[in-house]
Amino acid sequence: MDVFGPILAVVVVFALIVFFAAVKVVQEYERGVVFRLGRLVGPRGPGLILLIPFVERMQKVDLRTVTMDIPAQEVITKDNVTVRVNAVAYFRVLDPNAAVTNVADYIRATSQIAQTTLRSVLGQSALDDLLSEREMINAELQRIIDLQTEPWGVKVSIVEVKDVELPQSMQRAMARQAEAEREKRAKIIHASGEFEASQQLAQAAEVINRNPVTIQLRYLQTLTEIGTEKNTTVIFPLPIELMGVLSNIASNGRTPAAATPPAGAPRAGGDD
Repeated sequence: MDVFGPILAVVVVFALIVFFAAVKVVQEYERGVVFRLGRLVGPRGPGLILLIPFVERMQKVDLRTVTMDIPAQEVITKDNVTVRVNAVAYFRVLDPNAAVTNVADYIRATSQIAQTTLRSVLGQSALDDLLSEREMINAELQRIIDLQTEPWGVKVSIVEVKDVELPQSMQRAMARQAEAEREKRAKIIHASGEFEASQQLAQAAEVINRNPVTIQLRYLQTLTEIGTEKNTTVIFPLPIELMGVLSNIASNGRTPAAATPPAGAPRAGGDD
């Protein structure tokens, strides 16, 4: 009885080791890549997986989308402006066999490729394009990174530039540029308004010229608008034609015309 006890314990331990080596559970979002004596067998799962103990080995691969922050990179743009840019990338494994056999660590490899591509693409773009053409740059980053990670069985779905940090001097220069652009638009709008107003005034002058009585109606309307306010001063406009007539009368009264003597009348102080 004393001899069978240790042997039974060894058998139980060996059976447990074989059981845990042979039975594996793979989740729904995972796949198990199986190697048999070092040779690739293929992916298995999800569910309960039975392996040949000590002959087959399985490595799990997560198929869910991975969100990876691309560290901030110092980039010199095409127009020689130094900016600090960070981004985010979304990718997932489509081929578990390639993700295990073609690259040692597909997550780290994808991160390094994303950083290198970010510096390369933004270095070929001008600052204005980086700020205004963000969608085009994101699409170009996604295309290049996805092309380079395709042999690893990795599909890059989205790459987005999150933040662009500009130097303080460049921020002040861009603020002055934006202010100058606003002043330019304001002056253009003001000049356009003046031009339209001059056209309307010219048309109104033509109407008044054809019907001079309209200016009197305009005077009366002005008096009506002034009278609605609580003031003690009333300005009564006089027609310009009336001012001209009064000026002519005043000038004729100061310099009367010399009377011409009748024919045959004797001249004062003449010869006897």
